[in-house]
Amino acid sequence: MKILIVGAGPTGLTLAVELARRNLIAKIIDRRDSASTLSRAVGITSRSLEILSHSGVSERLIKEGIPIQSACLYQGNHLALSLPLHSDSSYFPTILGLPQDRTEKILADSLSSMGVTVEYQVALNKFQEEGQSVVTLSSNGKEEEFDLIIGADGIHSTVRKNANIPYYGFDLPEQWSIADVELDGWPYPQTFTLVQVKPGIVVVSVPIGKNRYRFVGNCEKVLEAFPMPLKIQTVHREGVFKISVRQAKYFSKGRVFLAGDAAHCHSPVGGRGMNLGIADAAELARCIVENNLDQYSPIRQREDKRVIDITEHTRKLVTAKSVVARIAFSTILAAANHLPLIKRKISQFVVEF
Repeated sequence: MKILIVGAGPTGLTLAVELARRNLIAKIIDRRDSASTLSRAVGITSRSLEILSHSGVSERLIKEGIPIQSACLYQGNHLALSLPLHSDSSYFPTILGLPQDRTEKILADSLSSMGVTVEYQVALNKFQEEGQSVVTLSSNGKEEEFDLIIGADGIHSTVRKNANIPYYGFDLPEQWSIADVELDGWPYPQTFTLVQVKPGIVVVSVPIGKNRYRFVGNCEKVLEAFPMPLKIQTVHREGVFKISVRQAKYFSKGRVFLAGDAAHCHSPVGGRGMNLGIADAAELARCIVENNLDQYSPIRQREDKRVIDITEHTRKLVTAKSVVARIAFSTILAAANHLPLIKRKISQFVVEF
């Protein structure tokens, strides 16, 4: 079977690895000049580590990543909730912090060890289905036939657009900002920190390496908005971005399949974007190998929608401006802080979500 994977981010690389370990070699292309050097997504869930354990990738990720052992939620300068992040029933007991470029590098190295190399500077221009195959034309002028084509090429997916698959949803009006920095003397090296700076404004800090942290907030300058003193040594990246919440009408059409951001996107609240793509890729690989491709779209659409709905509900809760919503959130935090059972349930949910 000839398979073309378009996009060599975590989703496309995971799919290629999952196929290769089952002795099915796919061609994987990417329009970029080379592998990404940007951190982008930074949290790897236990479920993703379990998926990637079969190829030996998880062992390397765990060795390099930072286990996030606790979470602290502040309302202004007040510590409203502190809880450990731990689950005894999951593959890995907590969430792993690691820049996305390192995750991609480890996946690409694993893929290379199985004899597959990403073809960079190759973009998919167009394709069309002809009988039992898909004929593609790439930017290098090469025409080729494949049995399947998988779009793992992000929010602005060329594959999805060429297949005329609707991408329903909406764009959030506010601007978000991001920064990756190295800090000196930060006292919470393994703690996820969320601060409600003021009604409607939230900033987050996540450890992603030794003395390195990701800051994200729904404001223009997250480092300036973060209320705690920061001794910044190095700024690796700063930027602003907009958030879209969307899901493709269907994840497959004929011999064309979508996975990762090409199929869905949502806010970074919950840290599930990259992890959903990894899960999509693993499920699609299974369906390809077992010749059950009809199962892929309904299974992943249902699960991805569930996660997006939870993520959106959480985003609205932590960024709410209304008095009623803020009181409700404060009540939840107070209950969790004083009732050990609720705290354990929240901790387990966060790790296993």
